[in-house]
Amino acid sequence: MIRKFDKNETLIVVALEKELPKSLVQEWNVCYTGVGKVNALISIAQGISTYEPKTLINYGTAGATDTNISGLQEVTLFKQRDMDARALGFELGETPFDPISSIQLNRPGLSCGTGDNFVTEGQVMTVDLVDMEAYAIAKYCLVNRINFYCYKYVSDHADLDSANQWNNQEWLEQMFFKGANLFIQNVLDENPIG
Repeated sequence: MIRKFDKNETLIVVALEKELPKSLVQEWNVCYTGVGKVNALISIAQGISTYEPKTLINYGTAGATDTNISGLQEVTLFKQRDMDARALGFELGETPFDPISSIQLNRPGLSCGTGDNFVTEGQVMTVDLVDMEAYAIAKYCLVNRINFYCYKYVSDHADLDSANQWNNQEWLEQMFFKGANLFIQNVLDENPIG
């Protein structure tokens, strides 16, 4: 999974600082977006204006729709799971009158469905992972011709227990620590944390 990323030409985009504290990646350019597609777009526009990166890496947590998926995963197919204009004759995930409905990067990886809701039960759209920012970031990079990579740490299995896990502070801190460590070691090629 290790690729060589230039620290000066790369912007790491993360929803929450708790997922990847700046103190752990001090030499890297990092942009924290907040949760959701709108917050992600506003923040990355500001981050790109500030850092002018050639490459953008989105890191964060995601729920897996299959209990066999765990750990740190690269995502290369992005869908918008909460775009639902089926009543107008469009497919689930298809944005009306927009030629871009899904984004496929030309390398192996998992699929991720992005939406502005927390998933606690089965999805109609078939995807491997669910999150709340990746599709918007991937589309921004596609439209603006910025190299894009996405890595997600599986935090839960997008089921009824997911909200309970996210409300457990001790579990949350351990999960964030483990995910950040794997990302730093396996993607940024840095020494792992403590």
